[in-house]
This record gives sequence, structure tokens and C-alpha cells, in this order.
Amino acid sequence: MRDKRRVRVAEAKEVPDGAGRVVDAAGVSLALFNVGGAFYAIDNRCAHRGGPLGEGELEGTVVTCPWHAWHWDVTTGANTNNPAVRVLCFPVSVEDGAVFVEVG
Repeated sequence: MRDKRRVRVAEAKEVPDGAGRVVDAAGVSLALFNVGGAFYAIDNRCAHRGGPLGEGELEGTVVTCPWHAWHWDVTTGANTNNPAVRVLCFPVSVEDGAVFVEVG
């Protein structure tokens, strides 16, 4: 079993409300989103064809993959059309304006 690592990935002010971005967490590419001041991190690779979810459009809690328009709930990692299909979610915390993600 791999140990989990808590990695600083951004400053909260760098990701405005309603936006996302691609971040690196100890070699893991993640999509980080700010939804009303709450931060969520999911695998950056869309389960469909590997599109960069962190570059997708965020509407509410749903990001649209920029490659083929698959929709993912950033709070759960579930595909909105078929919730049985998921991308990985990672725990996020914010301390003193820094955003941390737990990976491993």
C-alpha cells in the first residue's frame, strides 16, 4: 500500500470561483476546481479519451471535457450521463490561502 502525500498545488487566489486549472501533485496531473470557494481535485484525464479536464468549462459543479464534451461532476468524479463511470477524486484542503491535495 502506498503512503498518501499531502502536496501544495496552488494558492487559492490563483483559481477564481467558477474556474479550473491543471496542477501537478507529486507527478500526478490533476484538475483543480473552485466551486463557490470550495476546492475539488479530480484526475485530469477524461475517462473517455484522456482529454484535459482542467482545461474544460465549469458550470456549477460540472466540468465539460474540451475534447468530446463528456460531463463530469467535480464533487464526486461521476459522469453525469452514466454515474457508474468515474474519474478519481482527491481530498483537498485549504490552509492560510494555500491549496493542498492528498495523493498516493
